[in-house]
Amino acid sequence: MATYAYRCPGCGDFDLTRPMGEAPDRAICTRCGASSPRRWDAPSLAGMNPALRSAMAREEASRDAPEVVRRSPGGERR
Repeated sequence: MATYAYRCPGCGDFDLTRPMGEAPDRAICTRCGASSPRRWDAPSLAGMNPALRSAMAREEASRDAPEVVRRSPGGERR
């Protein structure tokens, strides 16, 4: 999930959490209900679980340079 910023003409800034890439161009203000345009900032991903972030980074790195496995999971050499 990512946090996206919107600006209400009357109330000011507010944030909405949506799945990545599913943020609408306009949203309803959480305070007054006015239609509010999205502020085009980078999505906030600070809330991601550190273990998940690490696993995703390892997976991404292995696309171009996979780790070489010299032993099977049981410890036998191949």
